[in-house]
Amino acid sequence: MKEKIKKTLKIIFLLAIVLTIVMYWFDQYNYYFGEYYEHTFECPFKSNVALIKIQGEIMTYGTELVDPESSETISEDIASSETVVDYINQIEEDDYMKAIIVEIDSYGGSPVASEEIMNALKRAAKPTIAVIREGAASGAYLIASAADRIYASEVSDIGSIGVTMSYLDYSQKNKQEGLTYQQLSSGKFKDTGDPDKELTAEEKELFMRDINILHEAFVRNVAENRGLDIEKVEKLADGSTMLGKAAKENGLIDEIGDIYSAEEWIRKELKIEPEICVY
Repeated sequence: MKEKIKKTLKIIFLLAIVLTIVMYWFDQYNYYFGEYYEHTFECPFKSNVALIKIQGEIMTYGTELVDPESSETISEDIASSETVVDYINQIEEDDYMKAIIVEIDSYGGSPVASEEIMNALKRAAKPTIAVIREGAASGAYLIASAADRIYASEVSDIGSIGVTMSYLDYSQKNKQEGLTYQQLSSGKFKDTGDPDKELTAEEKELFMRDINILHEAFVRNVAENRGLDIEKVEKLADGSTMLGKAAKENGLIDEIGDIYSAEEWIRKELKIEPEICVY
């Protein structure tokens, strides 16, 4: 009788061990694979930090260039505000994501597209960190300025707070080649900026009106985003860029650093081990 009891107890003990192992692996499966499919973006396993890359020209939407000979898509670095804003909105709704990093390597683009991404970052409830690599100039810096924290290399190219609508005027060359521009438009300003005609004083005044409006908005947004006096930003807003060291001295970035610095900040401030998902 005692032997039977001992055998029964051994079997129960072994079954308990097996059950414990099975439950452990079941939990691990749910942890690693269950959460994977609950992410709004296809992020691997335990991702808790989203990284969005903003590279190349900033535009409201992306376009594909096709080689006419091979019919293959030609890759071109374009940061689409339509896509980036959608990513930020997805991340905001994803409970597993605890922070957003925007990795920037761009010299600007569309004022509207840059503003759209800037506003999306400002609306984000989760901590946002900008990591500037080669450069963040013009509209790209406007985006970076909206992040809660900005890191850049000592030699990153930063700033270019200003607006340009400059273009090449071919009118003199056309005259030398015997070409005559025939203006056929419903209004005297309809073909303003056509490179084949000279720019009149009135037309230049129209362009400068818009340039000044855009410039004032740029300066105001940077001052608000960075908590700087608007007069200080105005002095910096001559269209030039500066290296990371000078950008830190002038308050345009927070620290000299890189993606690893951003991860360390997340460890310290959010008390989590960052597991990055690249969007």
